[in-house]
Amino acid sequence: MTELFDTAVTSLLHLPEVLDRLAAADGDRRSGGHHPAHQHGHARVHGLGGGGAPVDIVETPGEYTFVVDVPGLSKSDIQVTLEEDRVLVMKGGSGKRKREEEEGEGEGCRYFRLERGAAPRSFARKFRLPEDADTGGVAARCENGVLTVTVKKLPPPDKKTKSVQVTIA
Repeated sequence: MTELFDTAVTSLLHLPEVLDRLAAADGDRRSGGHHPAHQHGHARVHGLGGGGAPVDIVETPGEYTFVVDVPGLSKSDIQVTLEEDRVLVMKGGSGKRKREEEEGEGEGCRYFRLERGAAPRSFARKFRLPEDADTGGVAARCENGVLTVTVKKLPPPDKKTKSVQVTIA
């Protein structure tokens, strides 16, 4: 009976994490990685899945900015890479709780309840960048638990006009 109770309690304690993962996956499936209210008639940056961290994407005349909340993660826990075909990848965290000696772990010590979510939480997000993104102009900074990745835009190509000779038949 106690084994059944322990299993049920453990499942309930992990329920918030499971619900978070399901909500993130459902949001990506429904909107293709973007919030429909922010598309303004066209999708510039395409989400390619992943989950664990909501991302705000802002387009300005000179750059694209990706903002991700990553509480509890340090710079060394986060990786930002650019893959083939203009795919920006942001990932980090181990998803495992870091128990420290100060929390009372030691010989003969056992946890009665673990309610806090896994800290730091792991995440992985992928986005296909538009053609006007400068893949050489990617910068990332992590400050106060917020990861900000900026991708500069390439200048628009010069519009060349071509004169066409009109012949009279």
